[in-house]
This record gives sequence, C-alpha cells and structure tokens, in this order.
Amino acid sequence: MLNTKLVAWALGLFGAVSFIVCVIYGLVTPQSLHMHTFLEQLLPAFKWLTWWGFLLGLVESFLYGVYAGLVFCPIYNWLDRSFGTNRAAT
Repeated sequence: MLNTKLVAWALGLFGAVSFIVCVIYGLVTPQSLHMHTFLEQLLPAFKWLTWWGFLLGLVESFLYGVYAGLVFCPIYNWLDRSFGTNRAAT
C-alpha cells in the first residue's frame, strides 16, 4: 500500500524541481530551444522571466504533482487490494 501523503509530497517536490530545471535550461540555452511557450500553455497565468511568473509557476508545478499523488495513490491502493498478489504474513 502506498502512503498518499508521502507520494503527494514527493510528486509535488518533483514537479517543483522539474520546473526549476526547465527555467534554468531556458536561461542557459538559445531562445530557439526554450520551453517558455510550453510552460505558458501548461501553467495558467505563467509569464516567462518575471518574479511573479516564476513563483506562480513553481506553486502550480508543485500543486500539479500533489494532485497527481492524491489521485494516483487511492487508485493504486484500490487496485492492489482488488487484484494484487496475496502476501504471506512475515
């Protein structure tokens, strides 16, 4: 069984770190290789290279990860209970 709180936090932090990596990538590569158009489409109200846009994008990325964890864990746990292999008590 998966711990929903733990997975939600892990995926939230994964989303936030991934967002930071994408922003750093966009700052060190030529504009033709930037991800800013994709980020602006994926994250509502995100604007490239503004402090407000960066903070909002960071929070939104974190919340997307938390949402994924909150939805994935109960589904996984239910499937594990319904169809998972029987485990012998140790």
